[in-house]
Order: sequence, then structure tokens, then C-alpha cells
Amino acid sequence: MWRDLLPIGRNPASGGYRRFAWTGADLDCRAWFKEQAEARGLGYEVDRNGNQWAWLGDPAAGDAVVTGSHLDSVPDGGAFDGPLGVVSSFAALDELRGRGVRFAKPLAIVNFGDEEGARFGLACVGSRLTAGQLTVEGAHRLTDGDGVSLPRAMEAAGYDPDGIGADPERLARIGAFVELHVEQGRALDLSGDRVGIASAIWPHGRWRFDFRGEANHAGTTRLVDRRDPMLSYAETVLAARREAELAGAVATFGKIAVEPNGVNAIPSLVRGWLDSRAEDQASLDAVVGGIEKAARSYAESHGIDLDVVRESFTPVVEFDHALRDELGRILGKDTDLTVPALGTGAGHDAGILSGTIPTAMLFVRNPTGVSHSPAESAAEDDCVAGVLALADVLEGLASR
Repeated sequence: MWRDLLPIGRNPASGGYRRFAWTGADLDCRAWFKEQAEARGLGYEVDRNGNQWAWLGDPAAGDAVVTGSHLDSVPDGGAFDGPLGVVSSFAALDELRGRGVRFAKPLAIVNFGDEEGARFGLACVGSRLTAGQLTVEGAHRLTDGDGVSLPRAMEAAGYDPDGIGADPERLARIGAFVELHVEQGRALDLSGDRVGIASAIWPHGRWRFDFRGEANHAGTTRLVDRRDPMLSYAETVLAARREAELAGAVATFGKIAVEPNGVNAIPSLVRGWLDSRAEDQASLDAVVGGIEKAARSYAESHGIDLDVVRESFTPVVEFDHALRDELGRILGKDTDLTVPALGTGAGHDAGILSGTIPTAMLFVRNPTGVSHSPAESAAEDDCVAGVLALADVLEGLASR
């Protein structure tokens, strides 16, 4: 399975992946998922929001145990973020069938669409729509860099966008959702554990900073006469680092758009996107508030107009304590081992669904801690340990 997925959407220049929602690479990944489902005799369906499902047992029976993740990527992302969870889900099912496990509940594997938000700027679109956290109107307003709307992109890919929206009937069928993911940090590597359990997801969001100045000639405009928004933007990037360090949080300006974007032109607009995450809401508010205050001060001093727009936000997610404890009990059964519980600053579909259904996550050790990069990695024996842990969890949850 891993070998079949590896070439899809790979950028030879960077070695990373460009599996953006509803593009050719994404459709190839979706075709792979369908093939895996059908090869195992599973019931296959695509829901109203484009998420793919592979079912063992009758979905209508309810109280289903669901696992899976996503197959799309960030620009030039790594091979493991998302796909490891989907591949491990199919491999865990194979393991359980090999054990002869009899399931008392329906079991499903899911591929949620557009988790990374690389094309339309909003993460977890498929799960947000399903959970009602993204309205139909909001989804219709999403556009990519070329101005193509989400519905148009779905339609061009052969999917009907008319039915998108909240899907409470589907979520009501699910008793528990467990997502396996490569760790996006080094906590497991430092502790020497192969697998961990997620405790919570830090609150996080994305903010757009629009610095508006005046376009002019780079060679003939005196420095004192300039209204250059790039200066305010650059100072704000440095302020973000300072505010994050003070709060023990993270803040990143990782995307920028400049107009008119000419080498010999002073910009008229610099638009930067801030991603910030912190352990608790008060810390996050302090970081983002401090960054905005600094940005407004810099903008005023340079004669720049500034607009700040919060484009997305996810509050702190505490995974279902009973389910989390049950995972620990299952994985620690007949051993003296304690599976570590880890907090994470990364968002996931499991976090989006946690407000509606019980969710939990398993993490697989990442020796470098690098993620969203071609350097993202996990050793084969650690991946196998993750599959076996997921299989144990699914057996414990669905066979009783």
C-alpha cells in the first residue's frame, strides 16, 4: 500500500507532495482508497461532503467504530502526515482478520477530504462540513489562488457539490472515532516510546494581516517619501517571534502575497497569514493580541493602513476522557507499560469531530520531529507498532 501511494503527487524538485483537494493528485489518492476498500470486500461510499468511507458491517446498525485520517497534503509536505493513518487503518483491519476477530459493531475506515486546507485556506473542510462547523454559505465563499470556488472544484472533479453541509445522521451512527497519526514533534523520540495517546489539541487559528501602502518606483522614490508596507510586515514577523517566546507558544508567518510584486516596485499591499497556537486560550489571546498591537504601532509609524481578519479558529480540544482512558487500558493490558499521553499543537479531523462524537488519537514516533516537510519520517518498525496498537484498540472497542 505504501509503495502504491508514494509516487502520487510527488514533486521531483523538492521530494515533497502536492496532493491538493480536488486536483489530479487528490483524485488519484481517492481512487487508491476505493481500490483498497473494494479489494477487501468493504462497502464503499462517498458522503455529501466528499469524504470517503469503507464499511465492514451495516452502517445503519449504529455505534460504529471508525478509524482513518486524510490523504491530502500541504505544499511540498511529507509522505506520512495523513496517509500513515489511512494505510495503518487498512493494515490494522488485515491484522484483525488474520486474528479471526469477530466484530460486534460496524467498523469503518474514512478518508476526510481537504484536511490540510492547502488549496482553499481552511483546514479540515470535509470534517468541518460534516460536523456543521462550516456552513454551506461559508463553503461556497472558499476560493483557491486562481479564484476557483470549492463547489466549482468539486464539480470539475466529478463530484456533486449541491448536497454539501452538516451530516448529523452520519455522525449519529458513530460510537467512537480513533485517528492514528505520525507525531508532529519529538516527545516520543525523547521518551523512547513508539506509540503515544493524544491528550488534547492546543487552541489555534489563522489570521490575515493586510498592510496597505503606496506603490511607487523603487529607484526614484526617496526613503523618507515612501509608504512601504513591507517594512511594517517585516517588523511584525519579528514581533510574532518575540510574543511567542514570551508565552511559550508558537507563531508563524508562513504565507505572503505582495502587490504589485515587482522587483523594482515598492509594494502597495503586503498580505501575510499568521498561524498561532498555544497551550491554553489565555496564552493564545495574549500572543495574537501582542502581535496585532505591535503591527498597528509599526503600521502607524510608516503611514500604513492595516486590517486584521481572523480566518479560522479552533478552541482547545480535550479528547474524550473515557475513550482516552480506554485506549490506555487496552494498550497496557497484560503488560507493565504505560502509554504516554501527549498534547499537540497540530489540528486534526479528530479534533473537529470531538464536539459531536467521542474521539481519540494515537501517535507514532517521528525520530526527527519534522512535519509538513519532505524530511518527515517514521521507521518501519515504529509504523508496524502503530498498526498493531491500532488493531488492538479496534479489537477492544468493536469486538464487544
